[in-house]
Amino acid sequence: MLRETCLALGVFALATGALSGASPAVTAARRDPIHIHERHGNQVTSSNWSGYAVTSANGSVTDVKGSWVVPSVNCGGTPTAYASFWVGIDGYSSNTVEQIGTDSDCQGGSGVYYAWFEFYPHPSFNVNSLAIKPGDVISAEVTYTNGRFTVSLTDKTTGQSFSTSTKVNSAKRSSAEWIIEAPSGGGVLPLADFNTVSYGASYTSVSGTCDATVGGVIGPIGSFGGSVDEITMESSNGTPKSKPSALSNGSSFTDAWLSAGP
Repeated sequence: MLRETCLALGVFALATGALSGASPAVTAARRDPIHIHERHGNQVTSSNWSGYAVTSANGSVTDVKGSWVVPSVNCGGTPTAYASFWVGIDGYSSNTVEQIGTDSDCQGGSGVYYAWFEFYPHPSFNVNSLAIKPGDVISAEVTYTNGRFTVSLTDKTTGQSFSTSTKVNSAKRSSAEWIIEAPSGGGVLPLADFNTVSYGASYTSVSGTCDATVGGVIGPIGSFGGSVDEITMESSNGTPKSKPSALSNGSSFTDAWLSAGP
């Protein structure tokens, strides 16, 4: 296990040669592929994801874009809890996830905010060079070109940005996602009380989000019709944890915190 961890870190040491103004540090929290409880048509429940996914054939997804407003967290009820907000490719019907996003966490009763990226199953890395704050408008993208995935994130409020790329040889490129996640660390962690998070141009004024390129076709989430799944996060006993609204303008939505779980 130690050797495998060192190898994974070595891969990312090479990948960070493409970093833009970044100083990443490995973190213990991980963002996993979806843990599905039930599926009823295009309505899905999961223990760790909430939001939207577009599914397609293997090798068809080449780009996903998203934007959101970093929510503040209420740490009074659960002093140690986590909430991740991201866009990505894969992880919905595959065993890799190429993703980038921000966290709004509770650590020791205080809110902690940061950016990160992860090429699951490799480790997750925090991007310490970006100073993320509640209310910041985030624009993020994951793209696949010439055998490489590039993840990038810009804080539109501060103008700071980050980008890195690497190969993920086993990636299927079969889904695009806009997700709120309870990350994992020895099991799914408590979901931090973020109240409500807003995704898409209707809330961020960042045009072209939330869009994907699937099978060479570029469009907002809603344009993919029956390939769009709405995901609600719930605990193992069925208690709702986080739920997205319906899409507005085909590409924007809010997601409401309901409980910490597990």
